Amino acid sequence: MGIAGVNEGVGDLLGGRSDVELLAAHVAGDKTAFTTLVHRHQEHLWMTARRTSYTTEDAADALQEALLSAHRTAASFRADAAVRSWLHKIVVNACLDRIRRNRSRPTVSLPDGDSFDPADSRDPMATAETSIEVHNALMTLAPEQRAAVVAVDMEGYSVADAARLLGVPAGTVKSRCARGRLKLAVHLEFLRYDGNR
Repeated sequence: MGIAGVNEGVGDLLGGRSDVELLAAHVAGDKTAFTTLVHRHQEHLWMTARRTSYTTEDAADALQEALLSAHRTAASFRADAAVRSWLHKIVVNACLDRIRRNRSRPTVSLPDGDSFDPADSRDPMATAETSIEVHNALMTLAPEQRAAVVAVDMEGYSVADAARLLGVPAGTVKSRCARGRLKLAVHLEFLRYDGNR
């Protein structure tokens, strides 16, 4: 999917207004507009936070910080990008900030049995095992490489769009993706030969 989200120019069932209209209404004082906007993109933003963060707790905290930041800084939104892309960038930056902060004061979190992932019609055990392996492999990447790989390979953004989202040159996104993919290939090579997945 391209960076100009599906809801940018047309309304939908959640409020009947486009993302840009909802953000403008929020800035103008509409008490429900921002909530409607967040509900519209909640799943995408959560998955972005989860894929970028090391733990579910960090993802939840970073997402909350990002949404508070977006709520406060909505007036600074420039219509040269999609609202979804603007929110995506704020979430990724909040996750990276949390990772940097955690490096200075590391903690060990307890395993969390809760999962936000929607049910899937495939074999649940094989899907869960593959998901865990992919997540573990993603966690071996440097945060900046992980953010680039998630944006391009998992979220489907073009290199140019990912560069705008992450605030770095396109060449940097390409090199981070290339290095990240090589490292992931080493960690995930066995999945190609496992007939159960």
